[in-house]
Amino acid sequence: MSFNIVTAIYIAASVLFILSLGGLSNQESAKRAVWYGIVGMALAIAATIMGPAVTHYEWLVPMIAIGAIIGTIVARRVEMTGMPQLVAALHSFVGLAAVFIGINSELAPPTGLAGAEKIIHEVEVFVGVFIGAVTTTGSVIAFGKLAGAIDGKPLTLPGRNILNLLAVLACVWLGAMYLNHAGIWTLYLMTAIAFVFGAHLVMAIGGADMPVVVSMLNSYSGWAAAATGFLLGNDLLIVTGALVGSSGAILSYIMCRAMNRNFLSVILGGFGTATGPAQEVDGEMVATDVASVAADLADAKEIIIVPGYGMAVAQAQGAVSEITRRLRDQGKNVRFAIHPVAGRLPGHMNVLLAEAKVPYDIVLEMDEINADFPDTDMVIILGANDIVNPAAQDDPNSPIAGMPVLEVWKARQVIISKRGQGRGYSGIENPLFFKDNSRMLYGDAKDSLDQLLASLTSR
Repeated sequence: MSFNIVTAIYIAASVLFILSLGGLSNQESAKRAVWYGIVGMALAIAATIMGPAVTHYEWLVPMIAIGAIIGTIVARRVEMTGMPQLVAALHSFVGLAAVFIGINSELAPPTGLAGAEKIIHEVEVFVGVFIGAVTTTGSVIAFGKLAGAIDGKPLTLPGRNILNLLAVLACVWLGAMYLNHAGIWTLYLMTAIAFVFGAHLVMAIGGADMPVVVSMLNSYSGWAAAATGFLLGNDLLIVTGALVGSSGAILSYIMCRAMNRNFLSVILGGFGTATGPAQEVDGEMVATDVASVAADLADAKEIIIVPGYGMAVAQAQGAVSEITRRLRDQGKNVRFAIHPVAGRLPGHMNVLLAEAKVPYDIVLEMDEINADFPDTDMVIILGANDIVNPAAQDDPNSPIAGMPVLEVWKARQVIISKRGQGRGYSGIENPLFFKDNSRMLYGDAKDSLDQLLASLTSR
């Protein structure tokens, strides 16, 4: 296949990737957008394999086959609740690939480079390896926190910001030495420092900030891919990396705004940096049961459901969808309130509800529905904590002070479905659970909702 044909296919794949990103902004067009991305990637891989630069098929084809088999097995086995962990793990692969490609390009550099071209190439190698190394270990730590293998609390080492600054300055100094041809050891040492820097960067971020971290690492992986594209002279990789990097950065900014947080503050510390003692919580949690909830639902007209990670873990979205259908058949106005950082991945709850065939038009974002809570008869919260925590507004010393939240406590009655009296993933106490209009429905969310569905059916 000639170079011109490969370039034409790359252009077509780039257009498909752009259409894919654009389509993902709307739930109705998301499926079509995913297929745009699949077709675009298939074209890109095929054109690269059959391009004039590839000769050793005896190694390439088996590796692609092995990767495809492993990817298929993993994708089929991973539950939707494990999708955040999977995304973080895949980001680490992109970063590690950038590290290997950069080091390989130093060991076997392109021929004929001299003057400015050689300097540019060396800068591309150094920057690509640095971003790739930070992305690799940062993504591994994010995977561990999301999977529960690593404590979600931030690791607050004394002078951690100074340590991060020293690491960056050391990498800059090594970069200057590398460009002055001090030896490949400067690249290796920078890589080691960047690995440690990436791990420490994410370890210092609390669990409640993980959705932003995943989005941030997505951006890093894009820039690492773009740097790799410059190294390989691959225009499609440059375009794709830039798309991923810029879209991830924009999403991180949007999510930080939704959490009333400065992006730099998230990177440097995240949640868990309260400035004083938290307010004392008075009262006690009052338990309820399925029969009482069913009776209250029979009298309610305006109902809002707030899904959280507990719904995802329990795989309760199917039961939620059926309960919603039955209540709407009875003439009740049932809607869903989605916080931008609900779950552990941007759009996590939207995907789960779409999977359960909940109508798109009753799934509303926080800004669209927050003003309706005072006129709501009942709010049902399924495993959410920080996104419905009134301490964000009432306690200036709370780690989530200033974060916009769903103001569920303004409803006439609030039902909270939780496994127990724990504080949730971020470890922050929630005064909502102690309010007079709140009732705790303890137990697995799916079991509770199945019982509730049976109770509604028998009425």
